[in-house]
Amino acid sequence: MTTQIVKLPHRTGVVGAGRMGSGIAHALLVAGSAVVLVEENESLFDGVREQLMKALQQSSDRGTLSEDPREAFERLTLATSTQTLSDVELVIEAVPEVFELKERVFASIEREVSPSTIIATNTSSLSVLKIATSSNYPERVIGLHFFNPVPSSQLIEIVRTEHNDSILIEQARGWVKCLNKTPIVVFDSPGFASSRLGIALGLEAIRMLEEGVASAEDIDTAMTLGYKHPMGPLRLTDLVGLDVRLEISKYLLQTLGPRFEPPELLIQKVSRGEFGRKSGQGFYVWPD
Repeated sequence: MTTQIVKLPHRTGVVGAGRMGSGIAHALLVAGSAVVLVEENESLFDGVREQLMKALQQSSDRGTLSEDPREAFERLTLATSTQTLSDVELVIEAVPEVFELKERVFASIEREVSPSTIIATNTSSLSVLKIATSSNYPERVIGLHFFNPVPSSQLIEIVRTEHNDSILIEQARGWVKCLNKTPIVVFDSPGFASSRLGIALGLEAIRMLEEGVASAEDIDTAMTLGYKHPMGPLRLTDLVGLDVRLEISKYLLQTLGPRFEPPELLIQKVSRGEFGRKSGQGFYVWPD
């Protein structure tokens, strides 16, 4: 039996031009796809263009981009409306982790794309099945959970629901490999595999810091040197965003129970605007 070679769609769409959406667009451009990046806030466009051009140049410098960065950049279209997605074969939603917002975005996407277009959500914890159920074609909705920062992260979590057939999942595996990343497949459940395990470790590290067990640096060193983790759980929380992890923790508390209750220290830091690297302060100070 001959294995079918899966190619990345010629035209893809990404909705949401924040850190994750821009990173996903970068990965698609590097892989050769033409990308329509939809962001309703047009004032962000100049920053997004600058960021993506810089990222493409860095990919070229590292030898991971096989063409001139300017040629890859020319395949990017920035738009404020999902109406520009009418001819794409794959759309990846990358808006904030608010179910009602994702539901509205999915409805907007579905009004514009063909019934054969695959729509993926980049949610890191919300129910893909619930999102799919709000769709007119739930069988074409999957989770593609990218990790931050997208250019250097090797993993993409493919989240499968009861509506998906094996053909679509194998197609998604192929797309992930085209992005030069490694796919894993998990069935839809709160937190999937990565967020559920990552949050459990991160919350316990915050509790240890809260209780004065050890400093943030020493807790992180325990995991990097003792367990060979590439990054400690507190520094990783700073990278992901304390606000993001708090919202995931609240969701897992509702769905999986009290073991995911957020520590008071995390709640206080988020209330003070200490979100991690993106705000300059989290469990560490980020001067850049």
